[in-house]
Amino acid sequence: MSARGIIHIIDDEPIIHDVLGQLLTSEGYEVEPSMSGEEALAKHSSQAFDLILLDLLMPGLDGIEVLKRIKRIDPLAMVIIITAYASVESAISAMKIGAFDYIQKPFKHDDLLMTIDRALEHKRLQDENVRLKDELRQKFGFENIIGKSKVMKNVFDLVKAAAPTRSTILLQGESGTGKELVARAIHQHSDRSEFPFIIVNSGSLPPDLLESHLFGHVKGAFTGAVTLKKGLFEAADKGSIFFDEISSLNIETQAKLLRVLQEREFMRLGGTKTIKVDVRIVAATNADIEDLIRQKAFRKDLFYRLNVIKIELPPLRDRKEDVPLLAKHFIDVYSRENKKEIMGISEDVFEILDEYNWPGNVRELENLMERAVVLSKSRIITRSSLPPFFLRDEAAEEERPESLEGPLDFKERNRYYQKKIILTALKKTKGVQRKAARMLGVKPTTLNEMIKRLEIDVDNTG
Repeated sequence: MSARGIIHIIDDEPIIHDVLGQLLTSEGYEVEPSMSGEEALAKHSSQAFDLILLDLLMPGLDGIEVLKRIKRIDPLAMVIIITAYASVESAISAMKIGAFDYIQKPFKHDDLLMTIDRALEHKRLQDENVRLKDELRQKFGFENIIGKSKVMKNVFDLVKAAAPTRSTILLQGESGTGKELVARAIHQHSDRSEFPFIIVNSGSLPPDLLESHLFGHVKGAFTGAVTLKKGLFEAADKGSIFFDEISSLNIETQAKLLRVLQEREFMRLGGTKTIKVDVRIVAATNADIEDLIRQKAFRKDLFYRLNVIKIELPPLRDRKEDVPLLAKHFIDVYSRENKKEIMGISEDVFEILDEYNWPGNVRELENLMERAVVLSKSRIITRSSLPPFFLRDEAAEEERPESLEGPLDFKERNRYYQKKIILTALKKTKGVQRKAARMLGVKPTTLNEMIKRLEIDVDNTG
């Protein structure tokens, strides 16, 4: 096939085929001639072309009818109309049906080549856009929410039922359980998938700055507001907004968000004009919002608006049967990314993964598998590819306190090992929580929450 592409010429005049054939062949294109609409359609139904040059006036099927049928076969077909009988009416008809452009006989060679170049560049961008959208659907499709456990089957059923609707969705689960992945899958499988998916990291900005990001501002609204700025709600119009960790919003911002949910409208900071938007909200939290309501840290009315469809994502420790599936998936992903041939995991490593409690959930497992793939010197992931704190040797067993020798509540044992792993990471990073979080494969905020919950004395880890 020609490096520049195949051009299908549909015209009933032999001289046009001769002229265009010589011109396009000399420019590096491959040419396929058809003398009638019927012949062209027979070829088009079984062969792909990069571009079609189509005469409007032909015996039998005319150009308009051929264009209609080609577009039924391939809605993205790139067609340039060539005619000696060009008129405003015929040009408008062809463009409405989907022709890229038209050019009138007699034509200048340079004009035709320029039009062809523009059409092929448009096709390249169009094909790239289709490819990227397909990749997005694959990356964030339901097939990437991996699991065979009963709790995950319930999640799948809820996501599939909720995605096509317009309802607000609340995702609840610990950090690292895949809330953003589920939110993207919901968006990609909704009728909003052609429109933006905007992520708002609710706790990463001060309240005033967050409101400016969400709602925009007018010129002069505050010091430094030198121009009008549109907010994320306007950017997401007809699409979706994902509020990650929505429980960290302050009460004032919660009130403004509630208005958007109720009225589908808002005002920019400092503005007086009401702006209407059509945005679906998917919110996520790792906190107990009902407990925050009791503490008067979260609005009850906003919670009810968000809690239309609630999807709880289980922690990885509650679906251990999914660990082998997830581990294999991440090994495949990072093997391709790092151009390595890793075929699987040794049995003793599977035993270690099964015994581990996964405080960082799926994100921690993903980071562990990426590390293992990068460091592995064989085609099988072995113990040598795991970080030291995963390897429980006899010395580590001897370090257990007496309180762990006899019958023991699972939660107490669980708490002990989580605390031990975090302390090990903190000591290795001399108490720097950001580095320790990276070592453990969790967010710094998640690590900080765990330190508080486990009552770890960080002063003695530096």
